[in-house]
Amino acid sequence: MQKTSYFNGDVSVAGKDKYQQTLTRCVARLRGLLPVAGLRNPKIGTANNQWIWCDGPDWVMGFLSGQLWLAHQLTADPVFAAAARARRPQFRAVLDSRKARDHDLGFIYSLHSVAEWLSTGDAVARAMGIEAARALVARFREDGGYIQAWNPVGPHDREQARFANGRMIADTIQNLALLHWAHRETGITDFREVADLHEATSLRHLVRDDDTTFHTFLFDTATGEPLHGQTHQGHADDSCWARGQAWLIHGFANCHRATGNPVSLDAARRLAIKAKALMGETRVPVWDYALPADGSHPIDSSAAAVMAAGVLMLADLVDADEAAEWRDFGHSLLDALLAKCDLTDDAAAQGMLAHGAGHVPAGRADAMLPYGDYYFMEALMRAQGHSDFFW
Repeated sequence: MQKTSYFNGDVSVAGKDKYQQTLTRCVARLRGLLPVAGLRNPKIGTANNQWIWCDGPDWVMGFLSGQLWLAHQLTADPVFAAAARARRPQFRAVLDSRKARDHDLGFIYSLHSVAEWLSTGDAVARAMGIEAARALVARFREDGGYIQAWNPVGPHDREQARFANGRMIADTIQNLALLHWAHRETGITDFREVADLHEATSLRHLVRDDDTTFHTFLFDTATGEPLHGQTHQGHADDSCWARGQAWLIHGFANCHRATGNPVSLDAARRLAIKAKALMGETRVPVWDYALPADGSHPIDSSAAAVMAAGVLMLADLVDADEAAEWRDFGHSLLDALLAKCDLTDDAAAQGMLAHGAGHVPAGRADAMLPYGDYYFMEALMRAQGHSDFFW
């Protein structure tokens, strides 16, 4: 691997202090948010950096819980555990509603129920995590070897059914951690097998020969035959959506961490090398790598945060020389987020990161995002040497 330097010297004491100070501000931000949020979960930020709240089950509903459990891990303050645990009825309701369950069950329950089980040993939380894993396995399509992403919504919307059926997406690889955890907990083969098969299909069909990635891939709904890649949130079908590339870096690295499969490690490494090359000198990427990073297109702080967490995880999985390179890259991503997007010093902001690109084609750009905030905290903790997370 070619040596590249992103720092004028060592990250050492000054860098560690900077990341620790930011983590301390993140915890303070969460503490201040609790009486405002109540039992609500952030969905997306407004132009003045206030939260719009989820109005029911939502794929983003677990990210505040994840942040609360990270804060509990850092401080042992029971107020954070209590705030996360108080949300349990909302998560129970998702398990009880077939229309609320989709491929994002891992995002939701790894950061809520699994996090509670690992943090406190609560048996009800463990049972909810395993129930969510069973529901995720039930979405597996044997004919194509993938977990179905979104739900068709029924006979009143045939267009949505045509769009959703037979589709896998890059985001789902983040949800495989729930299956790997459930396999470790129960020894049930289905959990590991489905995770491995979906990962292999992701590598085969979402990753292009040049190590860029599709956001989604379509299969024939009758036979499972692979058809073609597309985008949903990216710029074009043949472009490379930045957060999708980041999801896959983090996801493949985490699959290797769970299974030891060298193919997973190689995939994470190749996609990270490609993302680094596509970014050029910038360290908060434009929302799609096909677009010029010239200030005329939205950047995506959430993509940088996910990638920072992913490459810092990657650093823990490789030999010392390569690890130093990935830590340098991860720290450079964090440094750029601190320079361009950090809101933890802004007393008026309710979140932690500005300039997230939620869904640019749908008009959602330049906003706080709860997943950006969660991965920002995870990356800061990884940069400080923490290794116990909920994946």
